[in-house]
Amino acid sequence: MKVISLSDMEKIPVTMQDAAGVCKQLPLSAADGSPVFSFRVFTIEPGGHTPYHTHPFEHMNFIIEGSGELVQENGDKIALKKGDFALVLPDELHQYRNSSASESFIMICAVPKEYE
Repeated sequence: MKVISLSDMEKIPVTMQDAAGVCKQLPLSAADGSPVFSFRVFTIEPGGHTPYHTHPFEHMNFIIEGSGELVQENGDKIALKKGDFALVLPDELHQYRNSSASESFIMICAVPKEYE
């Protein structure tokens, strides 16, 4: 078993091309012996965003703080707020954006352990 506080996890800047103001924490992962999933936590600062991207696996998100948007392939934006869940299926083009001028947008992202 493992128990860890998110506040004890290092925030690692996301350096992917076209990412801005994003940090990642990895509280539970394959390195901990997880047989299926890794839990990542992304903090997106005001005005920040993930790259507009796809990947060959689904990911499930839970918004733990702030508000933001999930941008779809057609450009439509889905508003997200604390307490919302979002599912992005394999190969769906998407981007997460912080829509707040003053608050961080923080979400848990569960992915297959091979893609942490």
